[in-house]
Amino acid sequence: MTPEVTRLIDFYRTPLGRIARGLVREPVLSLTGDVTGKRVLGLGFASPYLRALLEPSERMVVLMPARQGASAWPREGPNCTLMADPLEMPFTDSSFDVIIAVHALEHAADAEEQMRELWRIAAPNARLVVVVPRRRGPWANRDNTPFGSGNPFSRRQLDQLLRAHSFVPEVWRHALYVPPFDWSPIVRSARLFEKGGRLFGGAIAGVIVTVARKQQFPAIARRKRAERLVRVPALAPQTAMHLPRTDGR
Repeated sequence: MTPEVTRLIDFYRTPLGRIARGLVREPVLSLTGDVTGKRVLGLGFASPYLRALLEPSERMVVLMPARQGASAWPREGPNCTLMADPLEMPFTDSSFDVIIAVHALEHAADAEEQMRELWRIAAPNARLVVVVPRRRGPWANRDNTPFGSGNPFSRRQLDQLLRAHSFVPEVWRHALYVPPFDWSPIVRSARLFEKGGRLFGGAIAGVIVTVARKQQFPAIARRKRAERLVRVPALAPQTAMHLPRTDGR
């Protein structure tokens, strides 16, 4: 495993990580809805939020970016994890009915190309559930958690990115009002922070959660990927060699 995926795993094993998983999982599952008989894809590091969806879904695939690294999931039963380039996912068109992206968009090397690829593999009328760090939130401003790395989003920025690539947001949620400190009194009072923070709307939330529906036609055509340039050693011109004549010519 790479250091990046190890850091993610270690975070979700801490008391603060377990609290964050529980608080974010509630809106994720609420917006995902019923997945009975659905084909589900988890993108990024979404496995901590997918266990409840594993049994009812028809098929579950968790794609972890190669640059992040991957870990086997679930621990029991057949492995559902695949490591690949998220900008060139090894799936046919319209492969998934539900896509859940966590620790994904903020780390994308090319967010627009990522959205084009998501549109390609999403089935007609598919649901895309996205979790991103909120740009002005406390979790995006501290690097002691995975939500503090990558490029955070404001609601307006995320809305524009989704709509520009033919995903229409339907419902918005906020989560992680608890301060991002692994301190026992704060961890024990996490639910109180969460309930009290909702009174302020999303002003002090740590993450944005939304569900968007795929439109039938792409707003922006997928770019044709240029062939990869392979460098070869330069060949320096040499003077022609003249062999001396012999008597037996």
